[in-house]
Amino acid sequence: MAAELTAHDLIARHRPTLDQALEAIRTRAYWSPHPEHPKAYGEGGSLDMAAGKAAFDALLGTRIDLGQPGTDDWVGGEVSPYGIELGVTYPHADVDVLLPAMKAGMRAWRDAGAELRAVVCLEILKRISDRTHEFAHAVMHTSGQAFMMAFQAGGPHAQDRGMEAVAYAYVEQVRTPDTAEWTKPQGKRDPLALTKRFTPVPRGIGLVIGCNTFPTWNGYPGLFASLATGNAVLVKPHPRAVLPLALTVRVAREVLAEAGFDPNLVALAAERPGEGIAKTLATRPEIRIIDYTGSTSFGDWLETNARQAQVYTEKAGVNTVIVESAGDYKGMLANLAFSLSLYSGQMCTTPQNLLVPRDGITTDEGPKSYDEVVADLAKAVDGLLGDDARANALLGAIVNPDVKARLEASAGLGEVALASREIAHPEFPGAVVRTPVIVKLDGAKPDAEAAYMSECFGPVAFAVAVDSAADAVELLRRTIREKGAMTVGAYTTDAEVEQAVQEVCLEEAAQLSLNLTGGVYVNQTAAFSDFHGSGGNPAANSALCDGAFVANRFRVVEVRREA
Repeated sequence: MAAELTAHDLIARHRPTLDQALEAIRTRAYWSPHPEHPKAYGEGGSLDMAAGKAAFDALLGTRIDLGQPGTDDWVGGEVSPYGIELGVTYPHADVDVLLPAMKAGMRAWRDAGAELRAVVCLEILKRISDRTHEFAHAVMHTSGQAFMMAFQAGGPHAQDRGMEAVAYAYVEQVRTPDTAEWTKPQGKRDPLALTKRFTPVPRGIGLVIGCNTFPTWNGYPGLFASLATGNAVLVKPHPRAVLPLALTVRVAREVLAEAGFDPNLVALAAERPGEGIAKTLATRPEIRIIDYTGSTSFGDWLETNARQAQVYTEKAGVNTVIVESAGDYKGMLANLAFSLSLYSGQMCTTPQNLLVPRDGITTDEGPKSYDEVVADLAKAVDGLLGDDARANALLGAIVNPDVKARLEASAGLGEVALASREIAHPEFPGAVVRTPVIVKLDGAKPDAEAAYMSECFGPVAFAVAVDSAADAVELLRRTIREKGAMTVGAYTTDAEVEQAVQEVCLEEAAQLSLNLTGGVYVNQTAAFSDFHGSGGNPAANSALCDGAFVANRFRVVEVRREA
């Protein structure tokens, strides 16, 4: 098929955006080319909310045929956390046929060079962005996120993270020049002269193992980092969240074909119920890069067993907030209440352990005992979620039965300061919606340690009483070192405590937020500016996104000849 998108057209269309992304990662200032507001997407036109909902509805009960080689079956079975059976089926691949087909297009993709690969990736992201409303419904009905969060986190924020990976990939590839003239003086003899050419070469096929809760936000960095560095990419979605990534693969294949490249550079690996193909794929010799978000146990398995691949993992952690003192007590409570409630705590960045001195804290409203702090936080959460309509918009739905079971079991771990309650969803009666539980634990008791030193993923928070600020800092250190943390927060008006917390986070490599009381929350990060994870503690072995996340997805091969 003749190319419909020329290199000249793609570079003219997307090079200015790439340059802005490069400037953003250099300055770390706020920037995003993807609007967060739904009305920014063609209100009254083909891109608006109604059109997106209609496009999603039209997908239900259909077969998504990607035209991939090696399709030997059609699989599906997704059920929305809101109670809807999606009824969508996807190609099941014979990987012995698909993987060689994916490799076949890599030479031309490698030879295209870093700039053309980058702008092809940006064209893919632009087309996804144009369908943000459709993708938002797909994310909502596979992850359980409420619509606005699915729209923002699954749409513009995910697209930002994908573009950020492209920008970092480009920077690392052009760090070495394409050619060099090398001359070494030889005294009275003629100098030695060589012409050298340097080519970034891909490692092979990248495997993206998707997660249930944030299929696009967590999936796009690895997908676009590998693709932009010349690799083919096989996307293996979570069985309960296939649709958003299947749509992504379809868009990528369309753009690659129109740009004159082999569409098989990007393919989907959907699986039958219970098939568990991730282990099989992860140890195939053709798979040279793996991106994974999920449980610690499987992440550890990948790091141990996928020896032929460069493995990037985001696993579980125990996120901690120290509450030592507060200069804006009401602002602190409101900020924490929102952080605990957003998406029912089903974020890898949601705080779990709140460390509060048992003798209480100082605030701008006077001293507050441990019991008062916990009771006031419970009231703040109750107030935030007291209106069912607002609660549904913040909480979304519980993503799977395991989260619900952990939530219900957590009430038996200590004294319940805030009980979880069930909320009916007016539009989706099949949705399981629950408010957070807050459980009080005594940090000095060994039986309590088993609870707060383990991740309890979901709407569960532990208010842990500690002996002092110094004890809180040391518990924070131990938690990060032994269990990992994607985020750390602290509230303090004491400069020495602030310095101690900061030093722990620097030494143990954990991202820290201090004294957040406004509209920025510890569990939210901004692409091009904030690092998601650090790669320096057990919660993740990489960061989204930095040079290390992309640089080892390719190697530089040199060809030299005498001038």
